[in-house]
Parts: sequence; C-alpha cells; structure tokens
Amino acid sequence: MAGPVAEAIEGDDEMLSNAAMVNNAWAYAKHSIAALEAAEPDDEKSQLAQAGVHEEIAREISGFVDRLTTEVVLARWCSGCFAKTTHRKVAVRRRLPTYLCAKCGTPTRVCPAPGCAHMAVRGPGSVRLPKYCAEHRHELPSFARAADKISAPHRYRDILKYDSANLARHSRLAGFGLLGGAVLGPAAYAAAPALGGLVGVTFGGYSGAVATSWGLATLGGGAIGSGGIAFGMAGGTAVITAAGAALGTAFGASLINAYVSDDQSFGIQKFRAGNGTPVVIARGFLTQNAQDWDTAVDMVEARYPDSPVYLLHWGSKEKESIAKYVFANMGIQQGAAFAGVGGAMAHKAAAAALGPIGWAMAGAGLAKNPWHSATVRADKAGAALAGILARTETDEVILVGHSLGGRVMITAAESMGTDPAAPAVAAVHLVGAARGRGGDWGRLGRAVTGEVHNYHSTNDKVLKYLYKGAMLGSEAVGAKGFGSSFANIVDHDVSSDVLGHSDYFDDVTLV
Repeated sequence: MAGPVAEAIEGDDEMLSNAAMVNNAWAYAKHSIAALEAAEPDDEKSQLAQAGVHEEIAREISGFVDRLTTEVVLARWCSGCFAKTTHRKVAVRRRLPTYLCAKCGTPTRVCPAPGCAHMAVRGPGSVRLPKYCAEHRHELPSFARAADKISAPHRYRDILKYDSANLARHSRLAGFGLLGGAVLGPAAYAAAPALGGLVGVTFGGYSGAVATSWGLATLGGGAIGSGGIAFGMAGGTAVITAAGAALGTAFGASLINAYVSDDQSFGIQKFRAGNGTPVVIARGFLTQNAQDWDTAVDMVEARYPDSPVYLLHWGSKEKESIAKYVFANMGIQQGAAFAGVGGAMAHKAAAAALGPIGWAMAGAGLAKNPWHSATVRADKAGAALAGILARTETDEVILVGHSLGGRVMITAAESMGTDPAAPAVAAVHLVGAARGRGGDWGRLGRAVTGEVHNYHSTNDKVLKYLYKGAMLGSEAVGAKGFGSSFANIVDHDVSSDVLGHSDYFDDVTLV
C-alpha cells in the first residue's frame, strides 16, 4: 500500500493485506482523534458519526478475513476497484455467498443480474436487497471497454455507451456513504489503489479506501463536492490530479461517466477540421451566445491555422449563476461595462439579475455566492476533459481557457501530466483565468511540454474585486499573473489592451 498508512501499521498478515480493512481502521482512528480535539460540539458529533461508520465497516471486514476459505473465483471484474481480480470466498451461514477481492479487499458478491458474472460490492450488514455490479448500477459504462480509445475528443460518447441495463435504478438500496451524502462509485468499501498515498497525503494522512471515498464524493457531487467541508473546492483538484495515473483505466472511465451524468450541459463539439495539433477551447461565464465562440476561435486560428478546433461546453447552470452574481453586485451600468458586453442584451441580463433573486444573492454575502459551486464544477469538467483526452488517439493537445474555463484547463493539464500514457500537453493559453495565484505550480509546469501562457489584466474588475472577495482574498492569475519561477509558466500583462473580463478574445494575440 502507498502512503503514510503503510509505515504506521502492524498486525496479522491477512488483515494487513486487505486494503479496505486497513484504511477503514485508519479512518476510524483519524476521526476518533479529531473528535477528541474538536472545539465545537457539532464537529465532535460529526467526527464521531464518521468514526462509527468506519468502525462498523472495519469490524465486518475483519470478521470476513477470519473466515476466508481456500475457494476462489478467478478473473472477475470487481466493482470495488474496477479491476479483473481473484475473489476469495468467505464462510458465512445462511447468507448469500460472500467474497473478498484480492486486490482492494472489498467484500463482494456475484451480481444477481441474469447471466452476469461480474462481482458487485456486497455492502455492509445483512444483504436483503439486490446488490448489482458497477455496470448494472450504471456507475461504469463497461468493464471490458473501459480502456478503449477514441479517434477524436468529440467522439467521447462512444466510451460512455452502457453495455448493461440499469437494474439498480428501481431498487431501494440503503445509502451507506462515507459522509452521509451521495457517494458515487464503490461507496463505503471503496479502495482504489490508484489513488493511495497521493490523495492520502493531500487529505492529511488518509490513504486507499478513505481517500478514494473522499475523492468520489468530491468528483461525483456528493457531500464534499457540494461544499459540505473545506475540501469542497481545492480538494477536487487535488484528488483529480492525484488520480491522473488512472485516467485511462476503468476508474477513470467511472469518473468521466459521473461528470457527464451530473452535468447535462457537458459536451465537446468539433468546430473545424485540421491536420495540426488539436486545440480545445473552454470559455467562462458572460460568454453565452454563439458569436463569442467565433471570437474565441478567431483568436486560436490566428495562432494555430492548421489545427482542428474543439469547443468544450460545461457547467451552464453554474456559469449563468456567476453572470447574475456579477450584475447583481456591480450594478446594471457597471456590470455591463465590466463584463465587456453592451446594448440591450446587457441591460436585459442585468435587469433580470437585479430582481429579487439577484438582490438576495448579493445580500447573502460571500458564504452563499455561486463562485464556490462553480469552481468545483470547473474542476470536475477539467477532470472529465483529461479523462477523455487521455483516451484520444493523438500525440499531443493544446488547451485554451478563459475565466473559469482557464481553471478547467489547468486542472485538465495537471491531471494529464500524471498519466504517462496520455497525450502530451504541448501548450496552455489562459486568458483572464479565474484560478487563485497561491499554491505549488510544479505539477502544471511539469505537465506541459511547451509553455503555459497566462494573459492577465489589472483592468479585469470581475477578477480584481468579485473573484477576490468571493474566494476569501485569493488573487486570480488572470488579474495579477502566476508570478511563478518555473521557466515554462510565462505571464503576459495585457492590461493596456484588455479593459474588461470579456475583452480577451477580441484584444489578445496568442504568442
């Protein structure tokens, strides 16, 4: 096992070899200690509740380990780690046959779907309801096709075609998520070794099963992803990036599936053909109409005239909320000017935003502004794009992002950089990127074989004021630049040309 847990445990070899057992025991200890150190009663109660969940799982798995038999089933897909593995049978009385996955330690059972030989996550306690495999729960389009390649990014739906019917849709399956929220993927028994110590370190000591559960909640829209705890924003990026090495595997396919299912606006459109390196463009908010794509493509075509160009659609709901927030907080005339949009369209949008909902949003203060959910959505879109590009038959790609679309592209590049089998990221162009300056940019610098070009403007008042306020003082790279010492992360001050948040496409020339 990777991470700090491996150096801190000792005991029975059978127990130690079960990743799910070790990590749930570790999580129990972590939450128990956190409960003792909690300053607030509600925090103590929450920590104890989470400790109880992991204690129950660890106790049950330890009982299964004690009753392992020599009987095995070979080469069965596991819904706990999405790998084809051996499953050892457990001796249990008057129950459906129970097994333990030899790789991740997840308690499994044969999927009850007619003719299906895949292994489902058994779930805790007495099994009274059907427990279907990841395919029949539509957590994964296909075990067998999970590593399939596609010819171009816009063909991504080819890898999301379900091989099996969703038999779990109408079942009353009891929720047993790590944090009491909806957790996509293998749920409480999750133990994907691909994340291991990388995410464990990120989350302060967690590893294996615990880290995976947190990651799935963050990426799939569960309790963490909805902003339930501090890792709701930054945690998503950390987990996604650490999972990069698994992008081309079944685990990566499950993440893509979760994102696309969660964001109905997600899509990749082929705008034009070409023989050069593919370019993918992601826009931010306040760029909703069709002509804005034309200005973005014009900017890209001037620099890469021979490249095929793809447009990434994502997070329409979140981007619309951000646009309303800008108008509501900066006023009709100022909002229109700062956004770089004018005429009847701007006034119509501003008037709608400054209705009761708009003013309520403005009065609610920073805690309820839409930037938080939008940044989480941007991280998810970046992870989905990375997973798709990792499966695309091309040697390299170029990423271009505006506003929150810049955050999407940073996440995508960082994720792809951790997967040696993914196409190289030849260049990244960020215009008015809504991503905080703080942090270690080593992952981004190492992920890009060419250069990261960041075009920033001190005249971008959306980033200078609203973003900074909403993100608790964090300054955006689109307002001040990265200020990084990495030679291939290059800042370009375009303040003399760019006067508003939506002016970049018209007034910036890509170097």
